[in-house]
Formats: sequence, structure tokens, C-alpha cells
Amino acid sequence: MTYPSSSKFAVLGAALIAISYGLARFAFGLFVPPIRDDLALSPSQIGMISALPLISFVIATGFAPLIADRIGARITAIVSGLFGALGLAVISQSTNSVSLAVGVFACGICTGLMMPALTAAMQAIVNRALHGRVSSVMNAGTSIGVVVAVPVVLLLESAWRTAYLSFAVLATLGIVAAWRMLPSVSPVTPTDAAPAPPISRLQWARLFRLSLFAFAMGFVSAAYWIFAPDLVITLGALPTDTTAWLWVAVGIAGLGGAIAADLADRNNPPITHSLMLMMLAASMALIAASPGNSGITLFSALVFGLAYMSLTGLYLMTGIRLLPGRLSLGPVLPFMAVSLGQAIGSPVLGILIEKMGYAGAFSVFASASIVVAIISPLYPRQLEQEWDEDVIEDTGLQAAYDHQLHDEEGEPYRGVEIEEEIEAVEEDRTNEN
Repeated sequence: MTYPSSSKFAVLGAALIAISYGLARFAFGLFVPPIRDDLALSPSQIGMISALPLISFVIATGFAPLIADRIGARITAIVSGLFGALGLAVISQSTNSVSLAVGVFACGICTGLMMPALTAAMQAIVNRALHGRVSSVMNAGTSIGVVVAVPVVLLLESAWRTAYLSFAVLATLGIVAAWRMLPSVSPVTPTDAAPAPPISRLQWARLFRLSLFAFAMGFVSAAYWIFAPDLVITLGALPTDTTAWLWVAVGIAGLGGAIAADLADRNNPPITHSLMLMMLAASMALIAASPGNSGITLFSALVFGLAYMSLTGLYLMTGIRLLPGRLSLGPVLPFMAVSLGQAIGSPVLGILIEKMGYAGAFSVFASASIVVAIISPLYPRQLEQEWDEDVIEDTGLQAAYDHQLHDEEGEPYRGVEIEEEIEAVEEDRTNEN
């Protein structure tokens, strides 16, 4: 089998992430209003059902690296796609809360398996010097998937069953693409790379702190992902298609999240973390204060999309840096924490909505986001980080991947071919001088 080039693999990965994250997970909030009306569900029921895919995501993510190592990237991605296609199809045929719950639970498993499968495939066939760039393109798939769901909403309006059936068809196409283009092998650590050092107490402490911040962010962001569309329709009396434009704004702004996360890694992660949490709070306050003003609600969605995607990108880079050589653990724990926070935040918000209304519940969550922003100076930095010129230049997602493996001299491992290219360039420069 001929494997795809790095650029083709990045596009394939973005497409699979768009399906498994954008459509199978985050698009659900778009369809909450018609689903709630057709199945006669209360806000608390919606909140509890919305927590199920997040719980299944955490479970699947915990086992995914082991599964990918045992059965290979291709089969893991295919299994992920099967759960996605099945879950989306079940949602399209749901007649009550139980069948809807089964469908969204299966979609959560799809989401949890896909990224570890693609990461394993990337490590096996993509040049290490391109890992950061390829990963950034794949991560953009979430925003792309959210945007792709919008035309479906605009065309089908309240026909959510047809929309989810079309998503199931796309997931099936993704299964075929994974079968034809992904490698069946598992990633192999180069024999000339030094083994990862034991995890120290300081690393565990900082990873725990990172996970707490990720959990808090997931908790407060659940309000927007699940209930923002319902808020503007129920409280703001805006037309149904407004929810589609909300998600367009979230998706487009989210594409800038990778750039913002890179800037945070280069400058000051704690300050950037605090700023983005304040932006999350502002987005919730804006939409709760003026749900009937389409201009303000769209601006709120832009702010939320940029803040949320920037924070998840920052957690990714921090997790990678805190545990070099352990891609199955460092970036995984904070993402599991985000999902756990969302799983708890969804039903809590549903209960608050029933007790104090949408505006009051969103205000409570916005206040919680401000509190977390205030304590963000405790956000963990890279171990032994010294802000000299060399370290400042060695930032961003690719730099984080470069430090995953080290050679016998303790320098970042780049591979034999890349080292030879670097030596040749340095030799040419010396000859020119």
C-alpha cells in the first residue's frame, strides 16, 4: 500500500476530525431546539443526555492509545468511524430520550478513538519535522466540521433526522477513506532515541494542576456548546436559522485558535490562559444579556470560538511539554479533564435553567469563568523554563513535538535524515564564510 504524502495525510486527518468531532460531537448543540420540541425533553434531560458523549469520550480516550498500539492506526480509525456512523444513524431515528442517549453515547466513543488513531498514523508515516504543522491542520478539523454542519441546518431547518442521517453517510465515507489511506502499523520509537525519563513528582503535580484548569474550562464552556442555540431561540425569539450562523462564527473564529495557542506558548501561557477565560465569560454574558440581538449574539460566538479553540490548543502544547516522550499521557489527561468538566457542567446548567432561567444560569457560569481566570497565574509552565533567547525561539507546537524524543546527548531527536540535512546546511554556510 502507498501511504499518502504529509499534505494529503493532513487533509485526510482534518476531514476525519471534522466528522468525529465537528459532526458527531459539537453539532449536537445546533439541533437541541428541534430535538427538544419533537421528543418533549426538559432542559435537565437535555443536559444529562449531552453529558453522555463526554463520558464515553473520556472512557474511549483512556483506552485508545493501548488499542491503537495493539491493532494499529487503521483499524482503530475504522472502529471509531463505525461507532460514529452507528451513533449518528441511531440519533436520526430516535423516538425518545433512551434511543437519543444511546446514539450520542456511541458518538462519544467515535470522538475518543479518532485522534489517538490519527496521532499513531502520523508518528508512523509523517516526517517528524512536520508533526507540528500536520497536527495543526488536523486540529482545525473541529472548526471545519462545525462549519460544515451549518448548510445542513439552513437547508433542512427543523428536519434534524435527515441532517443526522446525512452525517451518518459522511461518517461511512470516512470509514472507507481510513481503510484505503491509513497505515495498519503502530508507531515505532527509533532505536537510537533515548528512552523517556521516569515521571517526577513535580511533573505529576504540574500535570494535575493543568488538568484542574482544563476541567474548569470544560465545565464553564458546556453552557455555550449545549444551550447557546436554545437560548437565542427560547429567550431571544430569534429565527431557527440563527443557530446555524452562530456555529459559523464559532467555527471561523476557532480556526484562529492554533495561532493564538502558538503565541501563548511563545509569550506567557498563564496570562493568555486568563485572557481567554475572560473572553469565555464575556461571550456568555453577551449572549445572555442580549439574546434577541443577532449582531451581538454573532459577536459572542466569534469570541467564544477563538477563546475555546485557543485554550484547547494551549492545553495540548502544555501537556506535550510537561511529559516529553509520553504522547499517550501528556496531552490526553487535560483533554479528558475538559470532557469531564463538560459532562458535569451540562446537567448542572440544565438544572440551573429550570430553577433560575437561561440568563441567570449563563451569568453563574460566566462568573465561574472569571474566578478561574483570576487564579490563572497558577497555570503550569514548562519544566525548568528559562526565558532566554534560545527558549523563546524554540516555541510552538512543532517545538513541543521536537522535544518528545531525545538523543543520547540529551538534544531533541530529529532522525538521521534530518540531522544529515542540518549538518549539510551548516557545512555550506561555513564554506560560504
